[in-house]
Amino acid sequence: MAYKRSTLMQERLADNRERILKAARALVAEGGFRQASVTAVAHNAGLSTGALYRYFPSKAELFVEVLGAAVAHEVAILGDIARGDGSATQRLRAAVESFARRALQGPYLAYAFIAEPADPEVEAARLIARAQIGDVFKKLLKDGIASGEFPKQSVDIGAACIVGAFTEALVRPVAPTAKRVTEDKLVEGIGDFCLRAVGARVGG
Repeated sequence: MAYKRSTLMQERLADNRERILKAARALVAEGGFRQASVTAVAHNAGLSTGALYRYFPSKAELFVEVLGAAVAHEVAILGDIARGDGSATQRLRAAVESFARRALQGPYLAYAFIAEPADPEVEAARLIARAQIGDVFKKLLKDGIASGEFPKQSVDIGAACIVGAFTEALVRPVAPTAKRVTEDKLVEGIGDFCLRAVGARVGG
């Protein structure tokens, strides 16, 4: 009987934790980190503020986990594109443009994860996130160099520059006070730049 109670308790704890994470992500998506106060997250998760702190001792720890889950999802999407059909040039463009379109469709969430002022722990998590996304582009660069589509180059530097370029290009468009831009034109421009940066042919 004690074992059953323990199992039920573990399931309840896991469920509460998941509810907190979902509530936090939803609030960040609605208005960035500022929107996701501990009180608001706890209320939306159906818990008390004190209960939330039992799962996440600080707001920064909560945001780091929300960021980590979002990045894992993003890396999975980009990884599927990188392993998909088409030339390295086509896949690189598709990956960059895929990221950009999702960012523009969810600007508050994108801004929070790219540039919104945050605690040092969140800033550190952002660096890890960029490295994880960069790993996807390292594969694409290796494929492109092997096929002769891209000139020989450092894949580490190239991948870091690609990620830096498209995230920086999105900061203004996804900022809370930004005037929304024409999506297709911006996305295509970011894709063109990233391809030129690695020496790929654009157009023609």
